[in-house]
Amino acid sequence: MPNVNAPSNTAPAAPAAAPVPGALSAAQAGGVQEMLQVNPVAVDIANRFAAAGFRLALVGGSVRDALLGRLGNDLDFTTDARPQQVLKLVKGWADAVWDVGIAFGTVGARKDTADGSFQIEITTYRSEAYDRTSRKPQVTYGETIEEDLVRRDFTVNAMALDLPGEVFIDPHLGLDDLAARVLRTPGTPEESFSDDPLRMLRAARFAAQLDFDVAPEVVAAMSAMAERITIVSAERVQAELNKLVLAAHPRKGLRLLVETGLADHVVPELPALRLERDEHHRHKDVYEHTLTVLDQAIALETDGPDLVLRLAALLHDIGKPRTRRFESDGKVSFHHHEVVGAKMTRRRMQALKYSKELTEDVSRLVELHLRFHGYGSGEWTDSAVRRYVRDAGPLLERLHKLTRSDCTTRNRKKAAGLSRTYDALEERIERLREQEQLDAIRPDLDGNQIMEILGIQPGRDVGRAYQYLLELRLEHGPLEHETAVARLKEWWALQQES
Repeated sequence: MPNVNAPSNTAPAAPAAAPVPGALSAAQAGGVQEMLQVNPVAVDIANRFAAAGFRLALVGGSVRDALLGRLGNDLDFTTDARPQQVLKLVKGWADAVWDVGIAFGTVGARKDTADGSFQIEITTYRSEAYDRTSRKPQVTYGETIEEDLVRRDFTVNAMALDLPGEVFIDPHLGLDDLAARVLRTPGTPEESFSDDPLRMLRAARFAAQLDFDVAPEVVAAMSAMAERITIVSAERVQAELNKLVLAAHPRKGLRLLVETGLADHVVPELPALRLERDEHHRHKDVYEHTLTVLDQAIALETDGPDLVLRLAALLHDIGKPRTRRFESDGKVSFHHHEVVGAKMTRRRMQALKYSKELTEDVSRLVELHLRFHGYGSGEWTDSAVRRYVRDAGPLLERLHKLTRSDCTTRNRKKAAGLSRTYDALEERIERLREQEQLDAIRPDLDGNQIMEILGIQPGRDVGRAYQYLLELRLEHGPLEHETAVARLKEWWALQQES
């Protein structure tokens, strides 16, 4: 397979189109060849573009992932064809086409084959930059693939495979950085981050996803330019943060955000956890504790990465800085930090434009994460267990995982004791669930029955009666119908007297 390289440390530089053998190792070349055989769709569409007189190249993350042996069914291409020309070429070939990104030069398509369904994005050669007051990139089209690659975020994403001729193009030595597992920018990081400040977050995200290191000069630019992230829309920031949190190594990316100061503008509650330690070290490092809780929560996932659980683990203690008190006995307290933290979580997630449902789920977990510690060694009554289940609702399994993850003590005896106690609580929940259908705790009488028994119309009194019966259900478990009716009538009589 021919290769095109234009290393900056050779003089004179070879012409851009001149092949320089050896840039790909035999294993990497074999990997790309195997990828093309497994994904003939790439060659198929490239032939279609070539027949129309256009160039097409597999680019960016697709090439990077192919060289890492992890290419999926998402394929990214770049071309000299303009978006309307791309639309014309893929219509009739693709099984679905969408143009929601056409304003940014991108056409999307889906191609179904015997080997699976492929999601394809084809972007016209381009460059884009921000001005200092805009939240949206200004797109201009380029004429050559080299122009396109220099505007890419990192060198490992600035490699291309020109098709159908299979010419490997790597003008910024991304292959070397891929081998070294390091993130660098094709030009200076200052220029790159000025073009799109979101790339600073992407550096942290790729570090978390790929377990790569970030080059010192890139880290320095991130630190110097951190405030520039504020011109990027909350929606784009949230999307990158989600990818980081859901990555295989989120701790690595989060540390980078905190150390460079980016977190101060994205999730300021996280660096705020680095509380000053009192001279006698009477409380654990909340920041390190939080990262450990996140790691432990990830270890308990059973069905793949769980954004709700991971965000709850990340934010569960953010109320501690505001509630820290040094008590007269020399101890440190954080009374009600879970309540304060739930409110702070809600505000932060709203600022980042998370959905209402996701915001409420994460906030609820933060609010409930300390509830178990009132269980002691099993002193809860059955009614307290029912309330625990009722308050957690569909989040119960996540609450189990978060509560277990929140134990980061190095005291093995204490950790084992907490684990056994929580095991006992889960066993009690299962016993009660078998007896009482805990997942759907409701009063023994519904609203229609309440109105019929009391002879009242829909309104506030029905809601009050329903809540009274719910409290009875939680306190005593299921009641016989006659008993529930009698208790309802007794309560109603007292309401009439008062």
